[in-house]
Amino acid sequence: MVYADIELINHDDISDARKFRIGEDEIKRINLNILVDTGSYMLAINENIQEHLQIPFFEKRTMQLADNGTREYDVVSPIELHFKNRKVVCSAVVLPGNAEPLLDAIPMEEMDVLIHPLREELIVNPEHPYFAQLKL
Repeated sequence: MVYADIELINHDDISDARKFRIGEDEIKRINLNILVDTGSYMLAINENIQEHLQIPFFEKRTMQLADNGTREYDVVSPIELHFKNRKVVCSAVVLPGNAEPLLDAIPMEEMDVLIHPLREELIVNPEHPYFAQLKL
């Protein structure tokens, strides 16, 4: 199991700070040590994180679970995710209560990060250490 230290930020707050509607110190953010899950596609946060960051509701989506069952979840957006020198703006599925959040495959691809299996950690792609390089 691989965990990574990330920062989640309310992206609307960043936009508001750029327009001087709020101060930089009013941007809602949280640092987490999050489970990296390459089998999941969307970032998953829990209700407590969503409440802290106040990320707005975007839509409801039906998700397939590991046991092949399905369940409907709220999706919130936009949320900015930072890992080392990488960042991505994405949506997040909201899991109930204090469920364990998950870092998924799509933001990992966009940030151009990899799992180092020997060290059991998330790393910046060593082929592109200074910036994310995506396939078009």
